[in-house]
Amino acid sequence: MVSTRPDFVILTMKLEAKDKEYDKAMELAAKQLEQPNTSLTAIGFEKESVKTTNFHVDTDYDSYKDKLGNYQREFSGFVCRHNLKLSFDFDMKRLSQALAASATCLAQPELSIAFTVKDPTAVNDALLREATINAKKKAELLCEASGVTLGQLLTIDYNWGELNIYSDTRYDMAEDCLMALPTSATSIDIEPDDIDVRDTATFVWEII
Repeated sequence: MVSTRPDFVILTMKLEAKDKEYDKAMELAAKQLEQPNTSLTAIGFEKESVKTTNFHVDTDYDSYKDKLGNYQREFSGFVCRHNLKLSFDFDMKRLSQALAASATCLAQPELSIAFTVKDPTAVNDALLREATINAKKKAELLCEASGVTLGQLLTIDYNWGELNIYSDTRYDMAEDCLMALPTSATSIDIEPDDIDVRDTATFVWEII
């Protein structure tokens, strides 16, 4: 296991535009996307800071009962769902400004905040080194207790999957509080909990 301090913030915004006409739904979605870009640029973020992580268009239907009591479906419009991501170095004042700027958008995006690390590769490398040292130390201890000698390393089995390098700290704010938050609001200097990263690898040694 490796513990590390979060040094990066990921602010996620979810937008939804709906209209019975496809073109109008797309036009509304475009305007919704423009609003957070404009608001965040106004407080110093780069124009291309907001990235799209998901864009999905679907049809929506309402259910109702007909005269015979049977449920029917009626087309209610096209729905465009747009997920955006803003990433920046950990700074509570900067985070408060970004939340305030996002909340003032007419689109009223659904916001979520995660604390992570800017360089996950460094954390993964440190974890692999720690796992290797720990495995060899335990193997040598077991061999010593068994009266045998640890020989040559034969195989290493490791799953190169993506690690979940996020702090368990949750940072939430009610929507009505966000709407009243000025862009110059004083931030609370919190310290997110350290990130504990665990992984497994299988080492096979020769026993002499």
